[in-house]
Amino acid sequence: MKKFICVLLAALMCLSLAAAAADEAGIRIGIIGPFTGPAAAYGTAVRDAALIAAEEINAEGGLQIIIDAQDDEHNTEKSVNAYNTLKDNGVQLILGTVTTSPCIAVSVYAAEDRILMLTPSASSPDVLESDNNTVFQVCFTDPAQGALSAQYIAEKGLAKKVGVIYNNGDAYSTGIYETFAEEAKTVGLELVAESTFTDADTDFSVQVAAMKNAGAELVFLPIYYTPAAMIFNAAKNADYAPVFFGVDGMDGILTLEGFDKSLAEGVYLLTPFSADADNETTKNFVAKYTERYGSTPNQFAADAYDGVGILYVCCVSAGITPETPAAEACELVMNELLHMQYDGLTGTMTWNEDGTVTKSPKAVIIKDGAYVSAP
Repeated sequence: MKKFICVLLAALMCLSLAAAAADEAGIRIGIIGPFTGPAAAYGTAVRDAALIAAEEINAEGGLQIIIDAQDDEHNTEKSVNAYNTLKDNGVQLILGTVTTSPCIAVSVYAAEDRILMLTPSASSPDVLESDNNTVFQVCFTDPAQGALSAQYIAEKGLAKKVGVIYNNGDAYSTGIYETFAEEAKTVGLELVAESTFTDADTDFSVQVAAMKNAGAELVFLPIYYTPAAMIFNAAKNADYAPVFFGVDGMDGILTLEGFDKSLAEGVYLLTPFSADADNETTKNFVAKYTERYGSTPNQFAADAYDGVGILYVCCVSAGITPETPAAEACELVMNELLHMQYDGLTGTMTWNEDGTVTKSPKAVIIKDGAYVSAP
């Protein structure tokens, strides 16, 4: 019941803020993401954290922010529809989209319309490929995640013999796998097994057996949390207990309904955010998010919180007002991003001309059903 009430309150907040756009003066920021469906853990975290950030900014007075959030269910067609709704609603900037494939689809239209998109979590470099691109990222790109993961595993001595299970039908998963495999050779990791799956797969016993038979001491999982949960179950059934190492797509597994958290004990995640970080900004954000929504914020929430702050600082610095046309706001914010440094929950950030972000990665490990900073 508590979970239902939290979800209901979040939805009501979202609707009320969106409805306010017609009646209040403020910078109108749209959000596109999956608030329902199998990828909802990502979208709801982004939306919920963005609402907290907007609320804090608005409480300070001065330039206000109005959030308009639209559900795309991690579906490209619905994401384009959500984009058109936001455009009709007069949004000036977009925090999103949340997931990669929808972001690629929407980026084409945003480039044509000159509407800036700052995505907290669409990590594929493909989201930056549209002509006259207007997309910037708060998250690491997929190639960066792959290379940084291999470097971390080698530097920390987590394993020498490594296996990989990835989704060969998904650009996000394949992109990370490819750069991981290349960097693994450079840093001296032995890739002893590689196994693939598709979105339709629900039985991972074959993939797990391939890892076990090859003697993989660590299994790298550049995948989303739903198949990861099934892989952990298959590993338990096979009496196979390697080190598992994931990336940002696995963040959210601890909130997956019906998942036995003990199966994720000892799992590593490469992330720019650790909820147990010992600084006041993180502590305050985690406390507020946990009290309001009943769960610990993941890196998607942290990137979204930073994203709202980044857009706000850009708007203030560039003199953007509620009357500034979206196309003009786009050019002004793009210029600000290329000449700024932002200190946020997820690190100190700067941006390159292609829209990629530069910041330092961290790693967390799951212990007793919670994320803690990795040693």
